[in-house]
Amino acid sequence: MSRLLDEIKNYQEGFKKKAPIEVQEVMLKATKKLADERISKNALNVGDIAKDFNLPNAINNQVSLSDALENNDFIVINFYRGVWCPYCNLELKALQNINGDLKNLGAKLISISPQSPDASLSTKEKNELAFEVLSDSNNKIAKEYGLVFSLAEELRPIYASFGIDIVGLNKEDSFELPMPATYVINKNKEIIFSFIDEDYTKRCEPQDIIDIIQKNS
Repeated sequence: MSRLLDEIKNYQEGFKKKAPIEVQEVMLKATKKLADERISKNALNVGDIAKDFNLPNAINNQVSLSDALENNDFIVINFYRGVWCPYCNLELKALQNINGDLKNLGAKLISISPQSPDASLSTKEKNELAFEVLSDSNNKIAKEYGLVFSLAEELRPIYASFGIDIVGLNKEDSFELPMPATYVINKNKEIIFSFIDEDYTKRCEPQDIIDIIQKNS
């Protein structure tokens, strides 16, 4: 199985070859500025109690953390930016590859983004996902987890030039997005593992999720 980090590296190499240098420089500068702000320091982390949620899935059925914990020993929550983000799609596919292993370990995988249910359905179909993909309107839950930032003004026209319609997909115009984040939560709603990074190109390696669950089983 390919490591997610290797898949990301391959994508980055291709992007560097085709994207204008000035565009790459603006994107890197914005990412560095966000990293320097260190907003992740205020996010929920290991030892904290996870915030409950009740959110619609891709077919508008409500899914709650409490209900999910009744039938599973662990919940893996993945916050992602949207179907428009290539790094998110690589991550979601990598998570799909371990979904069967997680089920065997008594864990349920749930992904959350600020997209509308229709956009979440597109995400689920595009990446052939067999796990729940939930819609967090206005980043309400992501804010409770301390993950939300506003996309830099200088990036908005660049994203638009890529054909990315964040306002249309999220059905609101704040340009607020969650940092990439992955949590493993136990029966007591305690966070036993967390991965959070201001740099959207950095993602949790799926094997790390399996390792922490096996360690705590």
